[in-house]
Amino acid sequence: MKKQLKSFGCAIKGFFGAVCSEGHLRFHLVAAVYVLVFSSFYNFTAAQWAALIILIALVIAAELVNTAIEDTCDAVTTEQNEHIRRAKDMAAGAVLVLSIAAAAIAVIFFWNLEVIKNIFAYFSQNIPMLILLIISAVVSVLFIAISPAKIIKKFKKD
Repeated sequence: MKKQLKSFGCAIKGFFGAVCSEGHLRFHLVAAVYVLVFSSFYNFTAAQWAALIILIALVIAAELVNTAIEDTCDAVTTEQNEHIRRAKDMAAGAVLVLSIAAAAIAVIFFWNLEVIKNIFAYFSQNIPMLILLIISAVVSVLFIAISPAKIIKKFKKD
């Protein structure tokens, strides 16, 4: 049991380490949160919810694997190497393919003009929620653009 708990701790450490260092992962996490929030406006079936959750998990997992491959390649050599460049490009390409597929499925699930109209009506009639949405968008952009590790380091210096 101790070994499993230690492995779980390593996995959590790896996940949060990647969140702190990888802007693309932070982008995917923010997108996932907004997908889940806006999903509440739709009457999705259990299968649609399952598909959304699986796609979110797959994109995030692919980004983590891509990061692991890039870090491993960088540990092997920092010199120009055609094989390492190709490996990194292919890993990034895998994330791209999965992200495009997820975006296409999102369009299929979310492209309902009546629901989109209702979402706009909800936020235009509920100003506190609109303000909260705007604040969350600003915080999300900052979260994506600025590494949490840099923010923590800055506060530790002060």
